[in-house]
Amino acid sequence: MTNQSLGGMEVPVVGSDAVKWIEISVPSAWTTADSAAAHHYAPLTEDVASCHIIGDPPTYLIWRIHKKLPHALELLEVSACKEFPRIGLRLMFHDALCPFTFICKDENQVTTGSPYLLYAVTVSGIAYLFKLRNLHAYASCSLFPRSELIEFNIRTHQQSETITAITAIMGCLVIGRSDGSVGCFQLGILDQSAAGFMHELRDDVGIGRLWGLMARGRTVGAVLDLAVLEVHGNKLIFVLHVDGNLRVWDLLSYTRILRTTISKLCVGEVNNDKSLIPLAILYRSLEVQMAMISICSLQFCLGDKITLSLEPFIKTIPFEEGRIVDLIITSNKVWILKDDVLTLYNLFHTDDKLGETHSYGLQESFVADELFQGHEHSLDDVIWANHSLFPSVKDQIAPFFSSIFLRRLLRPGVQQSVALSATINDYNKLPSDVVLQSLTVDSLKGEIISLIESEGITENPISVVHSWRKFCNRYFHYWCEYNKPYGLLVDSSTGTVGLIRRNSISLFRHLEDIELLIYGCFDEYGDSVSSWLDLPDNDLDREIIFEVLRCVSKINQQLGKAAASVFYESLASAPIISSEVIVPCLLKILETGYSSSIEAVNISSLVGADTAFEKELADHKRQREFSVDVLLMIHAVYNKATTWDRVLNAIENYLKFLVPRKSLERLDSSADFSMNTSILVQAASQVAKMMFESAFGILLLLGYLVNISGQVLMAHEDISKIQLELIPMVQEILTEWLVIHFLGTTPSESQALQDFSSQLSSLHIDSNNDNISWNEKLGTCNFTLACILLPDIKCSSDYRDYLSSRSFPSPNNIISALRNISSWIIWGKTGEESSSFFSRSTEIALILLRHGQYEAVENLFAIVDGHSCKERIPQSVQGSDGIWCMHHHLLGCCLLAQAQCGLQGTSKERKVREAVRCFFRASSGQGALQALQSLSFQTGLSNPGHIWKLLYYQWAMQIFEQYNMSEGACQFALAALEQVDEVLGLKDEICDGDPFNEPATTIRGRLWANVFKFTLDLHRYYDAYCAIISNPDEDSKYICLRRFIIVLCEQGISKTLCDGQLPFIGLMEKVEQELALKAERSDVAAKPNPYKLLYSFEMHRHNWRRAASYMYRYTTRLMNEATPKDDQQLSIVLHERLNGLSAVINALHLVGPTYSWIDPHIEGYSCLDEHYPHKRARTFCNENSVTSNDVQSQKVQYNIDIEKLENEFVLTLAQYLLSCANAKSTFTGNQKLSSDIVDLLIQTNLYDIAFTILLRFWKGSGLKSELERIFVAIALKCCPNGVVSTFNGKSFRMQGLVLTSSANETFIQGASLSQQSSGNFQWEQLKIYLEKYKKLHTRLPVIVAETLLHTDPQIELPLWLVHMFKFRQRAWGMTGQEADPASLFRLYVDYGRYAEATNLLIEYIEEFASLRPADIVNRKKMSAIWFPYTSIERLWCQIEELRSSGHMIEQCDKLKKLLHGALLNHLKLVQVDSHDALSSVF
Repeated sequence: MTNQSLGGMEVPVVGSDAVKWIEISVPSAWTTADSAAAHHYAPLTEDVASCHIIGDPPTYLIWRIHKKLPHALELLEVSACKEFPRIGLRLMFHDALCPFTFICKDENQVTTGSPYLLYAVTVSGIAYLFKLRNLHAYASCSLFPRSELIEFNIRTHQQSETITAITAIMGCLVIGRSDGSVGCFQLGILDQSAAGFMHELRDDVGIGRLWGLMARGRTVGAVLDLAVLEVHGNKLIFVLHVDGNLRVWDLLSYTRILRTTISKLCVGEVNNDKSLIPLAILYRSLEVQMAMISICSLQFCLGDKITLSLEPFIKTIPFEEGRIVDLIITSNKVWILKDDVLTLYNLFHTDDKLGETHSYGLQESFVADELFQGHEHSLDDVIWANHSLFPSVKDQIAPFFSSIFLRRLLRPGVQQSVALSATINDYNKLPSDVVLQSLTVDSLKGEIISLIESEGITENPISVVHSWRKFCNRYFHYWCEYNKPYGLLVDSSTGTVGLIRRNSISLFRHLEDIELLIYGCFDEYGDSVSSWLDLPDNDLDREIIFEVLRCVSKINQQLGKAAASVFYESLASAPIISSEVIVPCLLKILETGYSSSIEAVNISSLVGADTAFEKELADHKRQREFSVDVLLMIHAVYNKATTWDRVLNAIENYLKFLVPRKSLERLDSSADFSMNTSILVQAASQVAKMMFESAFGILLLLGYLVNISGQVLMAHEDISKIQLELIPMVQEILTEWLVIHFLGTTPSESQALQDFSSQLSSLHIDSNNDNISWNEKLGTCNFTLACILLPDIKCSSDYRDYLSSRSFPSPNNIISALRNISSWIIWGKTGEESSSFFSRSTEIALILLRHGQYEAVENLFAIVDGHSCKERIPQSVQGSDGIWCMHHHLLGCCLLAQAQCGLQGTSKERKVREAVRCFFRASSGQGALQALQSLSFQTGLSNPGHIWKLLYYQWAMQIFEQYNMSEGACQFALAALEQVDEVLGLKDEICDGDPFNEPATTIRGRLWANVFKFTLDLHRYYDAYCAIISNPDEDSKYICLRRFIIVLCEQGISKTLCDGQLPFIGLMEKVEQELALKAERSDVAAKPNPYKLLYSFEMHRHNWRRAASYMYRYTTRLMNEATPKDDQQLSIVLHERLNGLSAVINALHLVGPTYSWIDPHIEGYSCLDEHYPHKRARTFCNENSVTSNDVQSQKVQYNIDIEKLENEFVLTLAQYLLSCANAKSTFTGNQKLSSDIVDLLIQTNLYDIAFTILLRFWKGSGLKSELERIFVAIALKCCPNGVVSTFNGKSFRMQGLVLTSSANETFIQGASLSQQSSGNFQWEQLKIYLEKYKKLHTRLPVIVAETLLHTDPQIELPLWLVHMFKFRQRAWGMTGQEADPASLFRLYVDYGRYAEATNLLIEYIEEFASLRPADIVNRKKMSAIWFPYTSIERLWCQIEELRSSGHMIEQCDKLKKLLHGALLNHLKLVQVDSHDALSSVF
């Protein structure tokens, strides 16, 4: 930067970096080949921009041409009284553009469709004239209309020399060529083929034209620059040639009126008062490598013909370094823009010392300061300072660092989507500019934090800081690249000065008085500040102030920029450590230096041990120098003032100057949001930052003076004055400027869509565009909290013109107007000083709260609370005006809204607890009623009377309920109940009669019902039960009870109803009624099942029969209503029925035999009076009436006992086992029982349940018949060679059919049986069940054997089956029961098993002959022995027949021989026994 004093700063226009471009292609009649052939015919593309101000009120048409995008021309249509446009126009040409564009008003346009004319020229010499409409009219276009475009090829008009300069005026395009000629084209006025369309300006006239073509290059140099100026209706063309010749031509007469010699040309505006035309001439000296600008003027004289004369040079401006980006000269000022500074020169200023030269700081220095880029060791200061400040909370330093950097990075003027997108791309993430612009502030913070965490160790603060260093370095580099200055915006009519950058636009403002002291030279501005510093002795007191400020500057240099950043962050956000602790730590650092040894190891690991050691030595040296220098400076101040009282008085007067100025006029006019007002917000933020840092420096100086008071001879009275007067004054100033800066720089929050209504409103149905635009801006970085306040800010009449102006403000007007904003924020519209900042903060909070800025309100109140605590004045904290109560009410509202907007877990719980605390405080402070009445639009306390606190608690309860925060709602419901009791206790003292409009019981009932609801939502079931029994309103109590039961069932914790923890005193009948009602109205498949709940409920009360009745009702509904879709669901239903029937039977077993029955039809489900009811007449089904074909002979039965339940259980079990075996059964349990189900059970190998059903439901001969059928079926399964058939329950002997089992068939027995396919399984089952049931029917072995032999006559009967026939008790011969050896013998004979029959007969004959001596006596008795002689005879005959047929002759002979011998011996023995028997008789 140059050595000129700083007189102003750049103020960014928010939103100018987030323009969405509408790209429109420009049609061309010239081919690409034509353009390529004349590619260097005109000046090449450069980075250039300018602004044309058209109309009244003015419209600012800004255009840009980028060297990196040479085919595009960007246009913006800006109005100062409106918001910055979000859409711009980008014209895309077929060829690169020259660095020239001219825009003017179309004076010849009859219609209003195209108010502007735009001239542009490509490097190939194609000139374009656009008839532009308002830019927003091109939103739906993709190709520029040809009817609104004139295209002209300059190369077609004789001259072939290249173009070196271009300018234009309305209706005329002027070009300068390399041969020194100037061509004027009436583009847009005349047709291209018309006479007079083109005029050439030359010095050669008359006959010289005949030979001038040869001498033209020698007479005049190429055109270097062109300018057009209108002077009292005369259009003058200023032509500067490379040889230094300046020619001025009259465009109307095409005659030269001046010829002189200068260098680069810049023509200023006409000074009509002095009849002067200022000129700026640029000289470049190659010998000394220096450029100079000389300012001169042309004196003009009007008459029949305008005459010009060159006046002497006014001044010369040298420039040693840096390129000149733009140069603009007005009638009395010269603006020179360089890469790093804008310089202003007053042309006709009379004072050579003051105000002649000023420099304006560019945004680069501000951004560098915000991102700690301006100083080499700025980030090192952050590291050392924070480790000294927070040695005990190191784990929280990293988030604190990130908070500091994020706050600075996302401030308006610093944050830019293009630069941020390029920076993020370096981290291998590729978000587009559009995506970044669409992100809310919170989302953008999350993206940046994730990048930082990916770069370093998040727990190590030094690593985090270095990650931020890397990120900020990259971001600042891209910020400078994408915000390169292109040109100036100067409006001489208003004094506006602006800067057009590559991706943004800004204006310049003057410095505030305090900024002049800080940025400028104290000696230079000493006289100027005397008028606004109230000092008794201007000379001495001014010197004291300057010395004090030098001490402050020394302290700031020692601490670096980190100190103010940490202190600001501790005040503006949730601090890691209190700001009251930070200041003493900083003062300790000033005395002893940074405690760097603690982190020396960590720092050396990052920057190297040698670097860390050198850094430590340098810090120690700097600390010693600082201590000595500051002590000497303080002694010098004291010696100059002679007393500390005078020094402190001067500081106090200086502090009064730091206080935000009050507007003495009542503020009554409102300000709308526009570019002008948004500029004020940014300017106010810049001033507030400087004021805050200045006041913070004074605070550190005062604290330092107290600490070294002994070294500077300060008395106790002076120390007391510092501590009790000056420091509180500084802290109040800090708070005021902190609030202004906080509001001006904190991005707004986007409104969360919590419910259907807000989501519906977001669709903008029947909404105006202003509301839509407002909602879209919320949550963006550029739309700060102060922008929300703008419509509510009241301004004085002095600045009303500024706020309603349609022109951009001048640098001085910006400063004058921003003081009005500061005055309104701090002092309000009346400008009256308040005892505290509570009242103003409350008004501001109300506005922010209406727009959903909950976190901002919380932070604002935190700032104000922190300041109030520092005041240490009890009266200021809680006054009688109720502001304290209003403050807590609004804070509670914003905390509640924050808890509702996406927070979860402990964060949400903390917010809810704080909100509850705030609302209770709001109702308990002094003046609470008046304060809450003033908020009646929220609380509804318009005329509450004596019950205002009850109504307020009810309102709080409802608002918590609205946000589904039952904990807070419950607390206020209980508090409201206390208020009801309190109001009733004061009823006698109230003269107005009954304070309530309804009975107190109704109010209590409603409140207890709310308590019940909230505790139920919180799953505090015991508290909910207590609320039920406490409810005095019976109707409300029963409603709550019903809801209680429903919720417990839905939540799956119905056990609470049955385990006895809740006694339900006096409510047992109601509970049972509600449960029964719920059970009947619920689906039978409901979970948890109400019938089971009723069963448990009654069982716990020892009401066994009642429990059984409800469970039986459940099983009945299962049977009648359940509609399973597949076998699996059917199995589940049947299993559920089994469990239910089992529970019924178990319950009845607990009752005495006399009462072990239930009534299946319970009318009304009324409770029983006794555990054991009175005797009731029972009508049971006659057991004997149940036959094999009729299980239930009576369809209607009144009572059911255990036996019938067990029968139903058995049938259900059969159905369940069949369903598990995937067997299709037609039996549902409602029809008569038949043998089919038994047959199906046998088919599926479910023998146990099949025999169980037989034994339960068949008796007598029917049972024996069914047993025979079952064993026939089982025996058939044992035959491997059986004929496949279907077992249908008919007699085997009648049908002769056989049942077999498939190898893949699955059999289920009991709950679950595995698959069995081998024959061994069937034989085993046959043996088991035959041995088990042959006692019931002794003929069963015969049936089985006959079945086997009939199926396979050659089958080998199992040994165990043969033994069943042979087993006898004290019998001789072959006699016995039905299954005796004779029966087996007959079977052998019947089925051709002659060998087995012969052997069996011989076996028993031999047994008969070989009896023991003791049994011979018995054998000889009458009829003691019997053999089946008829069957024996049949055997003999059949053997004879077999032999006669010629089959098996040898075997038959052998059998006959054996049979003959055995029978012969047997008959002999019988004969002897017969004689003995007769002898014994006689």
